[in-house]
Amino acid sequence: MKLIAVGKLKAGPERELLDRYCSRLRPKLEIVEVAQGRGAPAELKRREADALLAACPDNAFLVAMDEGGKLVDSRAFSSQLQGWQESGRPVCFMIGGAEGFDAAIIQRADAVFSLGKLTWPHMLVRVMLAEQLFRAQAIQMGHPYHKAGRP
Repeated sequence: MKLIAVGKLKAGPERELLDRYCSRLRPKLEIVEVAQGRGAPAELKRREADALLAACPDNAFLVAMDEGGKLVDSRAFSSQLQGWQESGRPVCFMIGGAEGFDAAIIQRADAVFSLGKLTWPHMLVRVMLAEQLFRAQAIQMGHPYHKAGRP
C-alpha cells in the first residue's frame, strides 16, 4: 500500500502517531510526499494533482481521501480494503493539500472516501487514515482492537 500526500510532515506529535500506526501495518504503508503547489488556488491544485498522479502507478487502485467522498464505518472500510487488496492492483491512497484536489484526481480515483463531515488539517488526515488502515487489518484478523460491541 502507498500513501501519496501533499506536503512534508515534520517532526512532532502528528509524525510520532503516524509512525506508531505505520509500524503496525502489514504490508508496510509506503509514504510519498509531494511538494505543495504555489500560486492561485486553481493553479496550485493543478500542480499538486500532476505531482500526485506522477507518484501513482498507472495500474493502481486509487483511493482519494476527500471531504466530499463516501462516508462508511470502520467495518465497511475494512471490507472495502480487503477487496481492493485482493484485486491484485497496488492500492494507493491520496491526500491533497490545503486547497483540496483538482478535478483530475477525483476523475482518476477508483474510490473517494471521507473521514467525516468535519474539516481536518491535511497533515492530521495522514494519522487518521493510518489508524483506520490498522483498524481495518485488525477487523480482518479478528483482533480485539476494534471494539464492535459498544452501544
